[in-house]
Amino acid sequence: MCPLRFILVFFSAVLAGYFAWRTVRSSPEADDMVSDDSTAEKTSLNDKQEFNLKRMIQNGFWLFVDMASGRYLWRNLKEMKKDAALKSS
Repeated sequence: MCPLRFILVFFSAVLAGYFAWRTVRSSPEADDMVSDDSTAEKTSLNDKQEFNLKRMIQNGFWLFVDMASGRYLWRNLKEMKKDAALKSS
């Protein structure tokens, strides 16, 4: 077995993890939460956090599926080309 194969798998897993982490952390649902002092709002906030945790897990799963199929990379490459075209014009 070629040791280069293990190095390639390691770096691709690190890269996929980085993109997944960046995507999950930049989700707009995580930025919407604001804490207040009333107990009803704290309960509501706790429910929102649980919902956001479930939402982050679901997004992470589908992100993994997209990365495994190559769809994530294709979508990002198209966005990069679009951004480059907008900057050049």
